[in-house]
Amino acid sequence: MPHSHPPQAHPLNGQCLCGAVRYTVADEFVYALNCHCSQCRRATGSAFKSFAGIERDKLAITQGVDRLLIYGEALAHDVRCGCCGSLLYSLVRDGAFVHVTLGTLADAPGIRPSAHLFVGSKAPWFTITDDLPQHQEFG
Repeated sequence: MPHSHPPQAHPLNGQCLCGAVRYTVADEFVYALNCHCSQCRRATGSAFKSFAGIERDKLAITQGVDRLLIYGEALAHDVRCGCCGSLLYSLVRDGAFVHVTLGTLADAPGIRPSAHLFVGSKAPWFTITDDLPQHQEFG
């Protein structure tokens, strides 16, 4: 009898604003959150960063690897398109995970953000209006 494998999740496609960098990521995110810390606000130019976390090896750059702009350290950095500047993902947790910015996904992920983080330092001009749990810091 043939050995059966669990079905593979259909990969999601993502890209930067100008399309120079494209990636695929498995729709197997472990968590998704909205981060309101000052660094995420500066990195995105927005009130917060919506992201989903997944193991690093489940994301692949399919186009434009030579166009990547890396900001940060070897095992903790942001990855942007070097042409348009879009923040695509952040390498975190000692290089084991990536935090994919949900706004760069072309396909809808199966996960939704489950909480707001660092609301103690959120933008004073932004009001959270949903019913998701709010954490003053990371968790």
